[in-house]
Amino acid sequence: MIKVGIVGGTGYTGVELLRLLATHPQVELKVITSRADAGTPVSQMFPSLRGHLDLSFTHPDSAHLDKCDVVFFATPNGIAMQQTRELLAAGVRVIDLAADFRIQDVAVWEKWYGMSHACPDLIAGAVYGLPEINRAKIKEAQLVANPGCYPTAVQLALIPLLEAGLVETSNLIADAKSGVSGAGRKAEVGILFSEAGDNFKAYGVAGHRHLPEIRQGLARAAQHEVGLTFVPHLTPMIRGIHATMYARIKKDADWQALFEQRYANEPFVDVLPAGSHPETRSVRGSNKCRIAVHRPQGGDTLVLLSAIDNLVKGAAGQAVQNMNIMFGLPETTALNIVPLLP
Repeated sequence: MIKVGIVGGTGYTGVELLRLLATHPQVELKVITSRADAGTPVSQMFPSLRGHLDLSFTHPDSAHLDKCDVVFFATPNGIAMQQTRELLAAGVRVIDLAADFRIQDVAVWEKWYGMSHACPDLIAGAVYGLPEINRAKIKEAQLVANPGCYPTAVQLALIPLLEAGLVETSNLIADAKSGVSGAGRKAEVGILFSEAGDNFKAYGVAGHRHLPEIRQGLARAAQHEVGLTFVPHLTPMIRGIHATMYARIKKDADWQALFEQRYANEPFVDVLPAGSHPETRSVRGSNKCRIAVHRPQGGDTLVLLSAIDNLVKGAAGQAVQNMNIMFGLPETTALNIVPLLP
């Protein structure tokens, strides 16, 4: 059994990790930390887990995380980097669901996240946890940087085009919409029901923290720097991301076949039939990314549609997928979840 610890189990990604790991046949949940709620039974805070998880939150100072095989950090940015070195030294593998190790250029990270990095020397050894591009490296990794939600949806749609060199890379566009849970489990005016309900708005147009992460991933696929305009939006729903990407065609191809072949052996990427339109409700609660490829009016622009659940394939589900790979388990273990409908 894999002995698992979770740091920061009281947020939405934390409870999603608990939901997935509670039924994982090869996992023993050893500890879940919370400074504010130490001693509180998990099922008291999250009644959905009643009968599935008999564990209470533990204060981080007495958590004995070094006794775990793997530790997930479901914490705000800047927390994992304070504890990762000690855990790695103890032989613990780390999966960080925040952004502490996603961006390889430390100066870029510090600019976008507004703080000094506590262990910049560990970044080069961190493996970016997008299984569809890094599976072999993830298998051997000691430290995995779990991708962000927007970056997952955008990269999975654009990577096949960039790998094949078939589109212009100087003016890519990603127009993405997210449910309110993407902002986290916190008290904030902008995500109150009366503020977010019956409303739709763009935000971060001047620059969003996920932009450098997306550019980095797309540059790896294209093997050179890319130009990307990324505009996120907040929608009046709880969970889900729908991203629409636009790319100018450089060389013609069978676009449907390109995507079907690229993702033929990927258990969590579903390339829909030509002419389809993925919906957020078709992936709700699942680890699937559903993608559709369009060429409107046979013109010179491709339109890619990508839908994921921001808390699953965009966070906790992808983290469990990474754990399965790291420990040599079937990748789909505990993740063959039928989406919730309606």
